[in-house]
Amino acid sequence: TIGFCYVIDFATMGQINRQTQRKRRVRRPGRPAPGRQRPPRPLPCLLVMSVKAAVSAGGLGTATLQPRKAPPAPPVTPKAPAPTPGAKVPDATAAARGSLKPPGSQGVRRQTASAPALSPAGPAASPPGAGSSKAARPGLGTLNRSHLQRLAIAQSRVLIASGVPTVPVKNLNGSSPVNPALAGITGILMSAAGLPVCLTRPPKLVLHPPPVSKSEIQSIPGISHTCRKTTKKQAKKGKAPEEVLKKYLQKVRHPPDEDCTICMERLSAPSGYKGPQPAIKPDLVGKLAKCGHIFHLHCLVAMYNNGNKDGSLQCPTCKTIYGVKTGTQPPGKMEYHIIPHALPGHSDCKTIRIIYNIPPGVQGPEHPNPGKSFTARGFPRHCYLPDSEKGRKVLKLLLVAWDRRLIFAIGTSSTTGESDTVIWNEIHHKTEFGSNLTGHGYPDINYLDNVLAELAAQGITEESLAQEKD
Repeated sequence: TIGFCYVIDFATMGQINRQTQRKRRVRRPGRPAPGRQRPPRPLPCLLVMSVKAAVSAGGLGTATLQPRKAPPAPPVTPKAPAPTPGAKVPDATAAARGSLKPPGSQGVRRQTASAPALSPAGPAASPPGAGSSKAARPGLGTLNRSHLQRLAIAQSRVLIASGVPTVPVKNLNGSSPVNPALAGITGILMSAAGLPVCLTRPPKLVLHPPPVSKSEIQSIPGISHTCRKTTKKQAKKGKAPEEVLKKYLQKVRHPPDEDCTICMERLSAPSGYKGPQPAIKPDLVGKLAKCGHIFHLHCLVAMYNNGNKDGSLQCPTCKTIYGVKTGTQPPGKMEYHIIPHALPGHSDCKTIRIIYNIPPGVQGPEHPNPGKSFTARGFPRHCYLPDSEKGRKVLKLLLVAWDRRLIFAIGTSSTTGESDTVIWNEIHHKTEFGSNLTGHGYPDINYLDNVLAELAAQGITEESLAQEKD
């Protein structure tokens, strides 16, 4: 449950790999030969063994942690002093090996009375000399996952206090079994090498701020109202394609010797477009006024007819926008207000919260599949901006993008693969309030500048604010 992919059965002394189901026997090392001393086991192994024993006890329910009674006549030995920072780590051979002794084993090995050992499940035995009023130590079988993690972390802190450097093993709570298994294997190898293992928990995903009452919510200075809606009636349609192109194009009598980037035919030759033929000669060539790129007029009309037909035109080469670009966002509602909490990296100001809500419905003629229903997953969607000067500027431009139906679109989700659903439309939002685990949270020092650039790519700049007022 905390990283190890093995189940150890102390009754049969067998080890099972949960992923491969491979079984193998495990055994205790034999007694050392007379006159030879057993090599000391590193203290960090005590951590790994206790975790393994805890996992086995919790999963099988056949073992509990009990203090072993002292032998009838053990040799009296002085107590070892408690470890201090900088002191050498004491030998934990007896305690570590005693904790793995199988139940029912013959020839009980001598050890100190305070060393824990595994025994069959049953009432916990009281340590020698303990009064009847004192409660016995609880078994590991009764501990849940969080208790086991705290036990392992507490043991690792003891190792840290001894002055030995530690290497953390993180991401034990991953959704995939790969990361916990790798972390567990790393912990075993580090312990075998004599390195302490520090078990740490991954950071938590914080999507929403603490609860906010209605009295704490404030309107945003300089912005009227706290809600804005869009309907299908706000989708403005332009004039005929030929009339739209006349506003943005200049005719070219002598086309250069280069390709049209739409049909990939030479500009000096007729257009290679094979679709529905517009009422324009295929050999006419025009140049866009702002960027100066040249195309077949026949190709530009076909491109316009395949788009939103809103009276705007976007150069296919450099993406320069001519006119006011609008999108195909379904009807919905956008709310915005200030909450009294700060975002990570913006502790000097409060937070602007934006709430988008779009219900499911039926696709219109401007959508990919007219007449077919579409889904709207994850709504209402909460997004966050710092309540700073630049944050309010971004909000004002987002309001323009909302009115122009550019925040969302209907298409195929890149995360779920679902088609005919509401998706983001190339303007990134921050949906994590107190973390940045998915890349959609704070701190992110470049986010405000990046989203301003994305808005500009949709034709929304400070000039757009003046146009909206007009």
